[in-house]
Amino acid sequence: MEENLVIVESPAKAKTITKFLGKNFLVKSSFGHIRDLAKKDFGIDIKNNFKPNYEISPDKKKIVAELKKLVKETKIIWLASDEDREGEAIAWHLSEVLKLDEEKTRRIVFHEITKEAINKAIQEPRKINKDLVEAQQARRILDRLVGFELSPVLWKKIKPALSAGRVQSVAVRLIVEREREIIAFKSDSSYKINAIFSIDNKKEKTEFNAELSEKLKTKKETIEFLKKCINADFIVNDITTKPLKKSPPPPFTTSTLQQEASRKFGFSVSQTMSIAQKLYEAGKITYMRTDSVNLSNLALASAKKEIVSLFGDKYSCARKYKTKSKSAQEAHEAIRPTYLNQKIVSGNNAEKKLYELIWKRAIASQMTEAKLEKTTVNINISKSDKKFVATGEVLKFDGFLKLYYESTNNNNEEEKTGLLPEIKVNDRLIAKYIFANERFTYHPPRYTEAGLVKKMEELGIGRPSTYAPTISTIQNRGYVVKEDRYGFERKYNYLELENDNIKEIVKKEKTGVEKSKLFPTDIGMVVNDFLAEHFIDILDYNFTANVEKEFDEIAKGKLAWDKMIENFYCPFHKKIEYTIEKSKKSTGERKLGIDPLSEKSIYVKIGRYGPMAQIGESGNDEKPKFASLLKGQHIETITLEEALDLFKLPREVGLFENENVVVGIGRFGPYVRHKSSFYSLKKGVDDPMSINIERAIEIINEKRENEKKKLIKEFSDDKELKVLNGRWGAYISYKKKNYKIPKNIAPEKLTLEESLKIINSQHKENKKFGKKTKTVKNKKTKSKTK
Repeated sequence: MEENLVIVESPAKAKTITKFLGKNFLVKSSFGHIRDLAKKDFGIDIKNNFKPNYEISPDKKKIVAELKKLVKETKIIWLASDEDREGEAIAWHLSEVLKLDEEKTRRIVFHEITKEAINKAIQEPRKINKDLVEAQQARRILDRLVGFELSPVLWKKIKPALSAGRVQSVAVRLIVEREREIIAFKSDSSYKINAIFSIDNKKEKTEFNAELSEKLKTKKETIEFLKKCINADFIVNDITTKPLKKSPPPPFTTSTLQQEASRKFGFSVSQTMSIAQKLYEAGKITYMRTDSVNLSNLALASAKKEIVSLFGDKYSCARKYKTKSKSAQEAHEAIRPTYLNQKIVSGNNAEKKLYELIWKRAIASQMTEAKLEKTTVNINISKSDKKFVATGEVLKFDGFLKLYYESTNNNNEEEKTGLLPEIKVNDRLIAKYIFANERFTYHPPRYTEAGLVKKMEELGIGRPSTYAPTISTIQNRGYVVKEDRYGFERKYNYLELENDNIKEIVKKEKTGVEKSKLFPTDIGMVVNDFLAEHFIDILDYNFTANVEKEFDEIAKGKLAWDKMIENFYCPFHKKIEYTIEKSKKSTGERKLGIDPLSEKSIYVKIGRYGPMAQIGESGNDEKPKFASLLKGQHIETITLEEALDLFKLPREVGLFENENVVVGIGRFGPYVRHKSSFYSLKKGVDDPMSINIERAIEIINEKRENEKKKLIKEFSDDKELKVLNGRWGAYISYKKKNYKIPKNIAPEKLTLEESLKIINSQHKENKKFGKKTKTVKNKKTKSKTK
């Protein structure tokens, strides 16, 4: 009989823990949750105080059977899942399903996977915390009720296959509201005026930049000001110098790690969490789902030792940070390296980068402030009451900046300081030249994934464990897309005064470029509007934040979970019934005007396959015409002219190789069609409305060349089978599926029979994992390959 069985939720965690425990401990993984709410009847007995009906997941039955067998053969079972609500629920489900004897079951938790932490946990076991379990259960039940009751309403009132969720719908609302702010925004321009000065009668002609203290509204006003600067005297009127201090940011929480990894490395929120999970399970960092900015006394001592060793005593300054959020759950530490004396770790490039970021942030949080000196110089203009202002910063002591710069949403570069020359009051300045740039006000920025997490955290929506899944869900369901936008070219005025002459130039600039931003789709906006009209409580930010607080109250044992669900469900269900019966169908339909050719009305709306334009009325004898909207076009902003242009597609652009070349829009976007083959247009480069035959031929030939380079071998007896070059090396392509070529086989020497043999051998491998496969036949011989 085994002495001890330790059950964790992940194989990687099991592997790490095994290294720290002796021979008397067997460590096994449950591979996450082993059961969930049943699909039938919501998995909830609503009439019986919302009693949940759990069932073992089909893919976990084998694992459960193995664990049951091990439990019978073991003296003590240690449940070592994570220490948050989700981990507590996993431990409880294991206890229930495996029918664990309370006398021989121990619940242990630790926020870092080290020998010391695990041994301490074993010395201090506890029972399963039912309050935490019930808080997780309440969240799961409430989200199931909302999703399962709201989604069918959307199917009936908008279109099939839609879904809604408590937190995801609020996240979509944030993005939709920001988009509407942007649509309503009217850009305004003004003129920013700068001068390049040097000090008169000084041997060293050190130049520096100064800016007019106010922006001028019009070109006329700007020209009048520049004229006043001709033969004007520029005198230093006032110099002020102020000491500044810059404090280090606190160690990472889940939210701040997601934001900083996004700004510095461009990681998505889910990518950051996936990498952090691997680092945690390998014992390299502390638990990665936390609201806390606190560090343990042991960590503080380790950080001080490391700082003194690397930089000296004057760089060390111990700090204890306090969490601002009142809703912070479970008393974890902040995210930090397990061992602060390990500056780097093994792993792939992404793991190394994220670990180094966590290490720098944790160490920097315990370093001294940076000391700076800011100098402001006011410059009088003899012919004007306006002033130029020059500013410069001098870094007097770098402190924590020696190690770490925090990025901002507007700038991913390291902070830079500007220096001013030695300058005195009453110094006479020479203006080398003065120039004015027309600048435009910019709409509120769209959210990045990390920016959305920050906003959700500010509003109290969701918790560390829910940010990444929520953002993934709204993208997977097609309500939001994350993409780049190429922007557009804009003209602006540039005015320059040099040698008493004013030059006027019209320049061009690229503006409106968006990188990895979140955009609502038309269907996302229509669903949001429908929910806002009929279920404003679900979308209300305060309501969603209050629900989270109620979960926290359940976790503290101050609120009964079923009472909380009952208070929510009764009015919610009545609203569901009323909406199904009374509300109208919603497609976001908008009438744009009249088609001048047919004199019929033209509309845009959500159709079966997405946003579309329609000429004519449905239900008439003459069927209406339909056309899909282009990428980047939206129901709310498309004009009548743009909609009419859509009906010009598909269009013939000319002949190539004695065959028509056609440009159109399909399921996967704009394309060129030639000889039954399709060639995608390049995003941000090719416009299907204006592309000509020359460009179409370029696209066709480019793809053909790429196909030639990709093709290693094809077979006349079976045109569907090809040996191709791919990103990861050569492979076999057959009937829209790909197959690896063993390393000991030369791809260019493969025969048809050998290729089919490789395909069938991999089918047999797949059968071991329960995947459906079929034996492939050689078309020529019709014999089965075994």
